[in-house]
Amino acid sequence: MQRDFLRERGPRVAEIMRSLAFYAVFYGTTVLLVFVAIGAMVLGGDRYKDVVRIWSTWHRTCARVFLGITVEAAAFVPQAGVLYAIKHESFFEAIELPHLYPYPVVFAKEQLLRIPLWGKIGTRYGLIAVDRARGASALRAMLTEARRWTADGRPLIIFPEGTRVRHGAQPSLQAGFAGLYKLLGLPVIPVAVDSGLLYQRRWKRAGTIRYRFGEVIPPGLPRDEIEARVHAAINALNARPPGA
Repeated sequence: MQRDFLRERGPRVAEIMRSLAFYAVFYGTTVLLVFVAIGAMVLGGDRYKDVVRIWSTWHRTCARVFLGITVEAAAFVPQAGVLYAIKHESFFEAIELPHLYPYPVVFAKEQLLRIPLWGKIGTRYGLIAVDRARGASALRAMLTEARRWTADGRPLIIFPEGTRVRHGAQPSLQAGFAGLYKLLGLPVIPVAVDSGLLYQRRWKRAGTIRYRFGEVIPPGLPRDEIEARVHAAINALNARPPGA
């Protein structure tokens, strides 16, 4: 009932002020860190990866200090050589990735990699462009990149719904997820997250964002089974039934 109340009421003055402070501090620092990361890339080596992790950790700090958002991710130990399939309700879990995982490789919308400077950092770091308009050729390119990165022991991250969805929505998974699962031959760990109620809106709200990590799903399952198991697991923190 408390979550329904949070969903329906309008923003409070304090939430607006806290959100404005968060935007100013976090995104202002983001611009600075982009230039620091570019400088580290020019100098060579992998120091730019440390800048990315600092940026992600700074985001969590700003969310706690300015927004009153805490994170609950009990008993989570990152694993290499797996494909994490994550519920996507807001930018929160996307920005969190370098903080939660050791140098994750992320399947991301191709448009994100067009952002000046930020896109260069993302490509170098390990973002894999998802361009659905290119069809099979895009899938082959994604597979090639994914196999290259996993050979280095880095975890793969995918948002199988394809885009952000409101809290309570349980859309079908994008068709490309099952294809990648089959061709990569990796186990999958589904991840539920309930960030949408607090973070997706313009004026953020205080509270706790929870992660729930499902059981490891082995490779080689039929498409219907892998999609059903992942769909159920990533919606484990989603109380609203489909269509509600």
